[in-house]
Amino acid sequence: MPSGKLDKPTIIDNHDGTVSVRYDPKEEGSHELQIKYNSDHIQGSPFKFHVDTISSGFVTAHGSGLTHGIAGEPCNFTIYTKGAGAGGLSVAVEGPSKAEINCHDNKDGTVGVSYVPAAPGEYKVTVKFADKHIKGSPFTAKITGEGRKRNQISVGHSSEVSLKVQEKDVKNLNASIVAPSGLEEPCFVKKLPNGHLGISFTPREAGKHEVHVKRLGKPIQGSPFPINVLEKEIGDASNVRVSGTALKEGKTHKANEINIDTKNAGYGGLSFSVEGPSKAEIQCKDNEDGSLKVSYCPLEPGYYIINLKFADHHVPGSPFTVKVTGEGSNIQREHIKKQRDAVPVTDVGSECRLTVKMPGTSAFDMAAKVTSPSGITEDAEILDMDDFLYAVHFVPKEVGVHTVSVRYKDIHIPGSPFQFTVGPLHEFGAHRVHAGGTGLERGIAGEACEFNVWTREAGAGSLAISVEGPSKAEIDFKDRKDGSCYVSYKVQDAGEYRVGVKFNEQHIPDSPFKVYMMPQSGDTKKIEVGAIPEANLQVNKPVAFTIQMNGAKGMLDGKVISSSGAEDDCFVAPIDDDQWALRFVPKENGIHQIHVRHNGMHIPQSPFRIRIGQDDADPAAVHADGNGLKECKTGTKTDFIVDTCNAGAGTLAVTIDGPSKVSMDCTEVEEGYKVRYTPLAPGDYYIIIKYNGYHIVGSPFKVHCTGSAVADYGEHEISSVVVETVSKQARQKADNLPRFHSNAMKVTSKGMGLKKAYSHKQNTFTVNCGDAGNNLLYVALYGPKGPSEEVYIKHMGRNMYQVNYVVKEKGDYVLIIKYGDDHIPGSPFKVESS
Repeated sequence: MPSGKLDKPTIIDNHDGTVSVRYDPKEEGSHELQIKYNSDHIQGSPFKFHVDTISSGFVTAHGSGLTHGIAGEPCNFTIYTKGAGAGGLSVAVEGPSKAEINCHDNKDGTVGVSYVPAAPGEYKVTVKFADKHIKGSPFTAKITGEGRKRNQISVGHSSEVSLKVQEKDVKNLNASIVAPSGLEEPCFVKKLPNGHLGISFTPREAGKHEVHVKRLGKPIQGSPFPINVLEKEIGDASNVRVSGTALKEGKTHKANEINIDTKNAGYGGLSFSVEGPSKAEIQCKDNEDGSLKVSYCPLEPGYYIINLKFADHHVPGSPFTVKVTGEGSNIQREHIKKQRDAVPVTDVGSECRLTVKMPGTSAFDMAAKVTSPSGITEDAEILDMDDFLYAVHFVPKEVGVHTVSVRYKDIHIPGSPFQFTVGPLHEFGAHRVHAGGTGLERGIAGEACEFNVWTREAGAGSLAISVEGPSKAEIDFKDRKDGSCYVSYKVQDAGEYRVGVKFNEQHIPDSPFKVYMMPQSGDTKKIEVGAIPEANLQVNKPVAFTIQMNGAKGMLDGKVISSSGAEDDCFVAPIDDDQWALRFVPKENGIHQIHVRHNGMHIPQSPFRIRIGQDDADPAAVHADGNGLKECKTGTKTDFIVDTCNAGAGTLAVTIDGPSKVSMDCTEVEEGYKVRYTPLAPGDYYIIIKYNGYHIVGSPFKVHCTGSAVADYGEHEISSVVVETVSKQARQKADNLPRFHSNAMKVTSKGMGLKKAYSHKQNTFTVNCGDAGNNLLYVALYGPKGPSEEVYIKHMGRNMYQVNYVVKEKGDYVLIIKYGDDHIPGSPFKVESS
């Protein structure tokens, strides 16, 4: 209320999955209505509205479009002008995107207003009568992005500078550039054709910059290198020229073309995104002269928003609002929403259970392991619960995050490795939910498609499942009451579907999932894949197998998607009338998905998985840590380490999704790989780390960024890097030292080497620790130019030691002898060298 008093509204259950909120205001003025679910505001809350006691003679307005709405859909409200006299009426809407406004005079003293906001965000709705704001104007409307689909491409355009030094090996080098303002960003190191070392970066400021180049953490000779950036080299989005009718209107099922000219805009990366009722396919052709031709192909009519950024700033006119007309794709959408309760806190010593349903599998091929926070890995018990439901049981001995690996035929099942927290949860949210199962990859029309959803690590909240495609889905949901649930859905028509999984209105990792639905009958169902080789599959060596047609007629085509997401065509050709051969050459290690289609429809079991590379490449053995996974600040370089020791060779893919693109690089270090990045806008960043196509434990990591914006804010700006890793061995560190009991005062020593040393000759003395107990003997010799180069200690048995050393300089030396932490009698000794 305007007075600040609290008043509780009445909530009425409509018994149809919805509720009504009734509120009787006691005062006029601006009111705020908060609606929460599980202590979290629902979308649009708090709602603001204006209460007016004026009955006639004044202009008033009311309607949902003054407080909230959905992007891409009409937002409506009504203006009451009855008895207000003469005067002009004006309506304006300002916000993150342009909004098309339509006004209709109802001829009864009211005016109906409808506007369509293209992008989510906060909008100001201004209503004026006779050039004066009406009561409550400007109104604030919160527009959400429910149901919006987004697609994005990025095209690099960097400045290349020679550092004019020769470096044979750039493998272990990393570089960062510091601008005059102090902004520090990672930049790419490359070997130029003339043999010089070069760097590639996006200039943001004019003036003197410093380039720091290091090898394994140590600066190379000449570092830091000074370079000067000219004003004309800085990426300037205002100098980008964009043309084409597709910036204002477009057609469905057609490539709508836009011309982009960056010739006079300096150096910078170009980012192009389309958001609207469908995920529009984007194509880009670089003309290699500073100009590009970009096209987008939407599938559904409606309003779309195009974001076009250059050097991380919007070009003039961006974001563009586009009205797309034409035939839709007749996509059917069905969804359900269920409330998920928080699972009780798990204690040390209690029985822990993680359940998974895997249709078409055998318990004999299932295996599970649990790794504790301290790194101890033990086998876990798997119980066969019938109907392909398996329960992994283990008893934790420590508090903290445990890693549960579940494998089928030695390959991690979708969703594994799992994070399982013993003790209170430290983090909540959609990024902690994971889903997996064949129903998120493929299915058969008319038959149940099933998958698992694990919400245990996310806490309480609402789980929403949606299925979009050629036919409407029947969705069923079974709660296992242990932080996991099972979803089953059935569709009637074959084709491509999208399954969305949201938690508290946010997509979970990898959602929406693309699912290929095969027809229930016909030739396609007859086709069988021959024996697929499982051992000794290596990078750059052909993989081949046969496909039995079993009388099916038609054409086959195939493609392979690697663990990093890269797509490549397969060679598919007939061998005889009833048999085809498929062959491809893998370019990287990890799990590959093989897609095989018959007359445009996926064959049974497609897409199926095969593993390229070593059997010991294990995402469960990969861990990430560092300040860059905890917090960051705009314009400040930060980093984290991905520890791949004992994880074998594989493909490491790191993606950072947040309000700005980030400059990032990845270099090899002793314990794995160091990723460095610099965020340019404040907000929440999600760091996704995958190894051989699987999320490592903890991924995605949520990192909050503070500071002022260096670049324009974006909804989902994505930066990524992919590295082919090599096998690394961790240095084993002792858990604790033995318990020593000694008395250094009982140690005796004798020999000429304790008093006098002869240069370039062996000097000797003995140390007797026989009566001093057990401990470690330490000997060091320090001379005029630093420590002595040669000191040898030989244990003669029974705690008797002989020490030999060589000095090369004349002068006075200091000989230090310790037994454990304490000096022996006489130490430190003064030794003269001649």
